[in-house]
Amino acid sequence: MRAGAALACEAAAPAPSWYLALLGLAEHFRTSSPPKVRLCVHCLQAVLPRKPPARMEARTHLQLGSVLYHHTRNGDQARGHLEKAWLISQQIPQFEDVKFEAASLLSELYCQENSVDAAKPLLRKAIQISQQTPYWHCRLLFQLAQLHTLEKDLVSACDLLGVGAEYARVVGSEYTRALFLLSKGMLLLMERKLQEVHPLLTLCGQIVENWQGNPIQKESLRVFFLVLQVTHYLDAGQVKSVKPCLKQLQQCIQTISTLHDDEILPSNPADLFHWLPKEHMCVLVYLVTVMHSMQAGYLEKAQKYTDKALMQLEKLKMLDCSPILSSFQVILLEHIIMCRLVTGHKATALQEISQVCQLCQQSPRLFSNHAAQLHTLLGLYCISVNCMDNAEAQFTTALRLTTHQELWAFIVTNLASVYIREGNRHQEVSVTFAIYFRRLYFCNV
Repeated sequence: MRAGAALACEAAAPAPSWYLALLGLAEHFRTSSPPKVRLCVHCLQAVLPRKPPARMEARTHLQLGSVLYHHTRNGDQARGHLEKAWLISQQIPQFEDVKFEAASLLSELYCQENSVDAAKPLLRKAIQISQQTPYWHCRLLFQLAQLHTLEKDLVSACDLLGVGAEYARVVGSEYTRALFLLSKGMLLLMERKLQEVHPLLTLCGQIVENWQGNPIQKESLRVFFLVLQVTHYLDAGQVKSVKPCLKQLQQCIQTISTLHDDEILPSNPADLFHWLPKEHMCVLVYLVTVMHSMQAGYLEKAQKYTDKALMQLEKLKMLDCSPILSSFQVILLEHIIMCRLVTGHKATALQEISQVCQLCQQSPRLFSNHAAQLHTLLGLYCISVNCMDNAEAQFTTALRLTTHQELWAFIVTNLASVYIREGNRHQEVSVTFAIYFRRLYFCNV
C-alpha cells in the first residue's frame, strides 16, 4: 500500500481533514511493528460511507485491497476492493498510478486464485491504455510475460519481451531495453534456441557496455548478461569457455558489494526497475559457479561453493520470504546431491533429498517444476544402494513428469543401466529404441 505517498498527494490537493486524519491513522497502524492490520482496515473502511469524491474512493479501495491482499487471507474482500478501484479509476483522467497499480495487483490476485483467464485480458487492457506512462507500460508487459512463462507459453512471453524492448528503445531507456532483451535471452535458453541466443547476447553485451547510468544498475545488468553467457556456454558443453565469464562475474559481485545502496531515482521513469537485490545476485553467482564446477568435474569446489551459498540463503530467508530464494536452494541441493552420490556420501544425499521434498511441499509451483528431478535423484540414490526395483519405479515416474529433452535422455540412460544390471534384455532393447527415435525426432525438428 502506498498510503504515505497518498497522504502527501492528498495533502497537496484540497482534502477534508477527516480524510487526512483517517489516512494518517491507517498508515500508522500499517507501519506499526507488528502491523495492526485490523485497525488499519477499519480506518480505511471508515472513509467509504462518507461518499468521498471519486479519486478518494478509488484510492481507498486500492489501499484496502492492497492491505487485505498482502496481510490477510481474505481474498474475496481484497478482490472486491481492487475490482472497484480498477473500475472507478478508469473513469478518472490523469489517475495512472491508482489505475495501473489496481490492475497489477488484481491480476496477481487472479493468478493466485488460479483465474489466469481473468488476469490475461485485464493485463492486456492495462497495457493497451498505459502507452503514455512508460514505467507502468513496461511493468505490465513484464508482468504479462511472466504470466505466460509460468504457463510455459514461452513463445508468447518472448513476443511480449520483444515488444517491451522496442518500446523502451522508443522512449529512450536503453537500461530497460537491455532488461527486456536479457529476459528474452533467458527464455530462449530455456527453449534451447541456442542459435537465436548468440546474436541476442552479442547485442545485449554492446548495450550493457555502452550504457552510462547508476553504477549498481549497470553492474546488475552486467551480472544478468554474464549469468546468461555462462549458462549458454554450459548448455553448449563449452566448459572451458566459461572461465573468463565466471571470473568477470565474480569481479562484478565484488564491485557491487562495495557500492552504496542509495535509492535509485533515474530521470527517465522507464528506468525505474531493478533486476535482483545484490544479496540475491551473490547467491546466483555461487549457483552458476557450482554448475560449472560440476560439469568440469571439480567436485570439492562444487561442495565448497554450495556450502557458502546455502549458508547465505539461510541468513537471507530469515528476513526475506521471496520465492526465488527457495528456487535457488532447491537447485543448489539438486547439484550437491548428485555430488554426494558420486563421492559415496549416500546418507548425506538422502538427508538432502528430504530437504528438497520439504521445500517443494511448501510451494505447489516449486513441486511442479522440480518433481521430475526429485524422482530422478531418488532413482539415483536407489541405484547407489542397489535397490533396482525402486530405482526403476522412480525413473519411470520421472519420465512421466518431464518434457525436458536433456533430463529425459538422462533418465532413460539411467533406466537402461538399471535394466542391464537386472539382466532385463527386452526392456533394455525397448529403451535403446526409445533413445534412438527421440534423438532422430529432435534432429529433424
